[in-house]
Amino acid sequence: MRPTVRIAEKQEDFFRLIRLREEVFVIEQGVPLEIELDDADDRAIHFVAILGGEVIGTARLVVKGKTGQRKSGKIGRMAVRKDWRGKGVGTALIDFIKKTFGKKKRVGLYLHAQESALSFYEALGFTAEGERFYEAGIPHRKMVLNDGRRKIDKRGG
Repeated sequence: MRPTVRIAEKQEDFFRLIRLREEVFVIEQGVPLEIELDDADDRAIHFVAILGGEVIGTARLVVKGKTGQRKSGKIGRMAVRKDWRGKGVGTALIDFIKKTFGKKKRVGLYLHAQESALSFYEALGFTAEGERFYEAGIPHRKMVLNDGRRKIDKRGG
């Protein structure tokens, strides 16, 4: 079954998505709570993946830029409940964000991917850029959604 993905709107959605993020990032990965919950949460658009009345996945989008210009949107805090990983929940979240905020809204999407998830995001159209860096002690790479423009490979490709 594929979950329903929507923008989080109800207070209950926020309680449940924060609980899921704490479960994944704080408990499983050891990220300090004061790093996991930040001021970007107040200005972000939050998404939930729901199945059987349960929030089984979440992500957020922080959009920057001025009206009339192409904006950039950072996808972050993507978390899927452990028993639902590898079952299309993360793909459904990213597909919804791309469809809702991608080309139609002139938002260039990017994210900071944990290195263990690079192939997942590559399969969804993201390309790694730059060097490895660490967030909360976990290795990451910046990834940008390929919006159809061909990127020139400096190695001759």
